[in-house]
Amino acid sequence: MARRRTDAAPQAPTTMKELKDTLWKAADKLRGSLEASDYKDVILGLVFLKYVSDSFEERRAQIRAELEADGGYVEGDIDESLEDKDEYSGAGVFWVPVNARWQFLAERAKGTETKTIGELINEAMGWLMEANPPLNGTLPRIYNREGVDQRRLGELLDLFNSARFTGEGASKARDLLGEVYEYFLGKFAAAEGKRGGEFYTPPSVVRVLVEVMEPSAGRIYDPCCGSGGMFVQAEKFLEAHHRNPAELSVYGQENMERTWRMAKMNLAIHGLIGNLGPSWGDTFARDLHPDLQADYVLANPPFNIKDWARNEDDARWRYGVPPAGNANYAWLQHIVSKLGPKGQAGVVLANGSMNTNSGGEGQIRANLVEADLVSVMVALPTQLFRSTGIPVCLWFFAKDKKWTADRRGQVLFVNAQNLGYMVDRAERALSEEDIAKIADTYRAWRGEPQLPEPVEVPSQLAELVEASVDPSTSSGVYADIPGFCYSATLAEIKDAEYALTPGRYVGTAEIADDGEPIDDKVKRLTEELLAALDESARLDAVVREQLGRLA
Repeated sequence: MARRRTDAAPQAPTTMKELKDTLWKAADKLRGSLEASDYKDVILGLVFLKYVSDSFEERRAQIRAELEADGGYVEGDIDESLEDKDEYSGAGVFWVPVNARWQFLAERAKGTETKTIGELINEAMGWLMEANPPLNGTLPRIYNREGVDQRRLGELLDLFNSARFTGEGASKARDLLGEVYEYFLGKFAAAEGKRGGEFYTPPSVVRVLVEVMEPSAGRIYDPCCGSGGMFVQAEKFLEAHHRNPAELSVYGQENMERTWRMAKMNLAIHGLIGNLGPSWGDTFARDLHPDLQADYVLANPPFNIKDWARNEDDARWRYGVPPAGNANYAWLQHIVSKLGPKGQAGVVLANGSMNTNSGGEGQIRANLVEADLVSVMVALPTQLFRSTGIPVCLWFFAKDKKWTADRRGQVLFVNAQNLGYMVDRAERALSEEDIAKIADTYRAWRGEPQLPEPVEVPSQLAELVEASVDPSTSSGVYADIPGFCYSATLAEIKDAEYALTPGRYVGTAEIADDGEPIDDKVKRLTEELLAALDESARLDAVVREQLGRLA
């Protein structure tokens, strides 16, 4: 029967700084004995196991508190309810078998007479996946491999005992772990260099894609989903604007086994139910979602792949057969093939994709433009990707450009190369203001009101907040800005031989007029230059005289 729910006595959650410090110390303990990719899997697997165990124990305490508050339940009834899997799954909590619970493992951190702690953790991962079908094939079982120091592994469990992901409800706990998981993905991507790009896209780049496209409801797809960062940012966008993330259906595919497993864990951590296919696989060799028509596609495909599964007769090459030596235009056409009647897409690619003519790519680009599929091109600043020095751009597609402002036959060009700030000497990031500037320009171009700044309000007031936005006061009127943005016609793009580099269209920024007549300015600058030359000659003579005295 239905029972009212009450919250168990809350425990103060570990602060984010403490969590990050604790878990990075944990990574350091294995750094010397394992490759970066191996210790990444070890650490992230343990983070996930700790989270599901903490969430399970918190839900367990809630169930007991609910039953005791209702009264009329004997201890046997309470024990029975505590072992009812539906009591957990109904609250969005994974069921954790006895031998997979953190306390069970922590008490055996040094192993047993017959099993190492690595074997016990491997078994725990297996039981957890068996008890929760969405996790099948997701969790790592590598804890007893050669090179995994069992003593250090036991010490990791001791360190993790000081970290809690619960205390303010499942949603808050999920946010905490999600932030830790993303923090670690970034750290590991930096540690692995170019290989890190296989699973990690800088958050500020993903934010631009999401803020421009504003995914709200429908099917969202990523054909090379990495660790699932695109989906997570889409979920965050919806929550920030008081919309239900459950309205998005997630589809993805990933070619790397380890990365596919990370993505499955990442989705589970954020409470997202996603269809990433029954296994990992090459999108070109075997499309795992052949009939999908998506409302939104977000992708950061690997740049300039020279060895890919090319089939000249593939139906996806509607705008031209991509060259064998570069898969960039194969990705673009695959993505366009997935768009539904109102579908939109945002794609990260190398800058060279905007004007290349190699292997027929120029003709494919012309065909995409003439089909009126390209909506926005954004040139990004350098050094956004720690894993590569290749400058990048964003391609945006739209199957239907008849928005509030009818933009059929036009493409918006945005030159964002001067935006961003340096995080350190090697990496740049886009600020909130930078991201908003790009997204607001696009919204104004579409003739739509700017989104209100996300604010913390009770969920029951969310609809009122959205409804209170007055388009007459919040709508930006689009205008070309020299040096930053320009709305070009297809005829103009054709005249430029279908090059899509924003710099060719936006021109240079206007120089502020200081009010000084040009003739007066030329005279003044000439006099200043001559005076400087005279002073240089005088100093030269003084130096020569002094050197002569020393000779």
